[in-house]
Amino acid sequence: MNLRDIHTPVMLDRCVELLAPALDREDAVLVDATLGMGGHAEALLERFPRVHLVGLDRDTDALRIAGERLARFGDRVTLVHTVYDGIAEAVASAGFDRVDGILFDLGVSSLQLDVADRGFAYAQDAPLDMRMDQSSGPTAADVLATYGEGDLRRIFERYGEEKLAGRYARAIIAARAEAPIERSGRLVEILVAATPYAAQRTGHPAKRVFQALRIEVNRELSVLERAIPAALGILRVGGRIVVLSYQSLEDRLVKRAFAEAAASTAPPGLPVELPEHAPRFRLLVKGAELAGEAERAQNPRATPVRLRAAERVREDA
Repeated sequence: MNLRDIHTPVMLDRCVELLAPALDREDAVLVDATLGMGGHAEALLERFPRVHLVGLDRDTDALRIAGERLARFGDRVTLVHTVYDGIAEAVASAGFDRVDGILFDLGVSSLQLDVADRGFAYAQDAPLDMRMDQSSGPTAADVLATYGEGDLRRIFERYGEEKLAGRYARAIIAARAEAPIERSGRLVEILVAATPYAAQRTGHPAKRVFQALRIEVNRELSVLERAIPAALGILRVGGRIVVLSYQSLEDRLVKRAFAEAAASTAPPGLPVELPEHAPRFRLLVKGAELAGEAERAQNPRATPVRLRAAERVREDA
């Protein structure tokens, strides 16, 4: 398996450019909080030969593959099996208290999408697993088997922004009364049958439901809500963080966390901003950056990406 053929890191050059001022120094520490198959990490280790990488992933298959890919960097690499809201603990376990650069490449990795039996892709019939860490926790099939109609509707609305959430929830409840829904192919059939013809022309009926199930199974938004503040907390002054988001719910969380960190905490009406009220971070890009047209054409997975970045400019008060 040639990893470079199946995994093209998204917005790689831009990530390197944004992180460079923080990493181009002696004894710099970089955290790749979503290591995946190690594409971004490999490029950054090559570009910055004095950097030590702490790579995190909840997926043991990804850690194994990335470990093989990054083995040539020897003791410059520390890999940790953890969910990324455990970033501070992982960095401490690697022997560091502060870091210089942090990268989050959110969403589903190429490995998870391309291995059919993980159940992430609605285009391939497979067991409905969807766990990024297959060693623990309920599967998507468990969710479909145990959640009531109201809970299914809630996750489809909240995590999939699905307008037909109620219709789909009712269809799933009716279908599971006949037989358990254990494979992605059967779930797709149920969703297609429950979708009005006119709505089928606006996109695949399963896309948003599969996204919602994946987010629910892996607790992605609650994990991210904890992870970004934790990551900001371990950046040293001059340290930089880059986050790649692939859907609007993720991007809103990142946008809000960055905006709070880059805002003054001075009380309204204070005539002079005291040093302890000054922003702790500054935003490095205006709004969210998109992948360029050429990259989107070459790598379709770059199409939805939204990049945000920030730099720590002072310590916490």
